[in-house]
Amino acid sequence: MNKKVVALFLAVAMMFTLVACNKSSGSSDAFKLGGTGPLTGGTAVYGNAAKNGAEIAVEEINAAGKIKLELKYEDDTHDAEKAVNAYNALKDWGMQISLGSVTSKPAEATSTMNFEDRIFAITPSASSKAVTEGKDNVFQMCFMDPNQGTASAQYISEKGLGEKIAIIWKNDDVYSQGIRDTFIAKADELGLSVVSDTTFADGNASDFSAQLADAKDNGADLVFLPIYFEPASLILAQANSMGYEPVFFGVDGMDGILTMEGFDTKLAEDVILLTPFNADSEDEKTAAFVAKYQEKFGEIPNQFAADAYDCVYAIAAALEAAGAKPSMSAQELNDLLVAQFTSMTFDGLTGGGMTWNEAGEVSKDPKGMVIKNGAYVGLD
Repeated sequence: MNKKVVALFLAVAMMFTLVACNKSSGSSDAFKLGGTGPLTGGTAVYGNAAKNGAEIAVEEINAAGKIKLELKYEDDTHDAEKAVNAYNALKDWGMQISLGSVTSKPAEATSTMNFEDRIFAITPSASSKAVTEGKDNVFQMCFMDPNQGTASAQYISEKGLGEKIAIIWKNDDVYSQGIRDTFIAKADELGLSVVSDTTFADGNASDFSAQLADAKDNGADLVFLPIYFEPASLILAQANSMGYEPVFFGVDGMDGILTMEGFDTKLAEDVILLTPFNADSEDEKTAAFVAKYQEKFGEIPNQFAADAYDCVYAIAAALEAAGAKPSMSAQELNDLLVAQFTSMTFDGLTGGGMTWNEAGEVSKDPKGMVIKNGAYVGLD
C-alpha cells in the first residue's frame, strides 16, 4: 500500500513539473507583455498613465479575439537599479515582449538587457537617444529628445513666437539636457537669439526666482521649458507672482499640467507645447479612448497613456501580420517584430502613417497646441 501511495505521489509530482515546464516555455495562448515604470514616487503620474493606457489597449485587443495578450507592469520608481530588478522579475514571469521602461534613465538600463536577451522592446515615452542607440531590437513610440529640440526651435522660428529666448532646463536629467542641446544647435542654425540659458537639479527644483530673473533681465520674450510639468508648474506660478509674462513653450513632458492636483490652470493660459496627442481632439478614435479612460480611471489621459496604448496596438498589428504564435520563444518573436516594425506603417492616437527606421526611431509629426480656458487648442 505504501508503495502505491509513493508511486501516486511521484506521478502527481511529475504532472505538476510538466505543467510548470510548459508554462515557463510559453505554451500559454497569450503573448506575455511586460513593462517597468514609476508606479509610486514623484514621477508616478507618468508610469501609471502608461500602465493604464496599455491596459485599455490589451482589453480591447483581447475582446477582438485575433490576438491575446497578458500584461504585467513592475514598479521601478524612476530608478535605474530598481528598473533592472523589475525587468528581471518580468523575465522570471515569462515576458516575451517588452514595453521597456517609461522614463529615460531606467530605460537606458533595461534596454541594454532587452538587447542582450533578444527580447523586443518598444518604450512609450523614454526619449533619450541612448535608449535605442546600438540596440537593433529597441524602438520608441515617442519622439527622441534630439527630435523634440530640433522641432521646437523650428516651430518657434516658423511661427515667429519669440525674438529673445530663455531656456530653463534640468541638468541632472538626460531627457531635459538632450532636448536643450539640440534646441541650442538648431536655434543657432536658424538665427534665433538665446539670451538666457539657466539650469536646476533635484536639490533646487522649488525656487526658480534666479532663473526667471535672468530671463527677464535679458529681455526674453519666450521661455523654453524642456522639462516635466511639476517644475514647470512652479515656474509658471513664480513668473506670475513677479509679473513676468513671456510666452512659455514646452515639450511633451509638459502634458499633464492641466490635470495636476492643486494646480491653478489659469496659470497655464496661453502656454504652447508640442505634443503628439490632444485629449480634446474631435477625432473619433481619440474621443473613444478618452471616454473609456475617464470612465475606468476617473481622469483625462495624457500623452504617456496614449503612447502606451499605441505601443500595444502596434505590437498586436505586427504579431498578427507576422503570423506569430504565443508558443514561440522571446528570441523568435524578437526577430519577427524587428522585421515588421522596420517595414510597416501604423496609424495610432499619436500619429498617422507612423514608420520606424532601423535605429528604432519613430517618424511622426508633432502637433502645436496652446492652452486656452483649461484645454488644448490646436495651433496648426
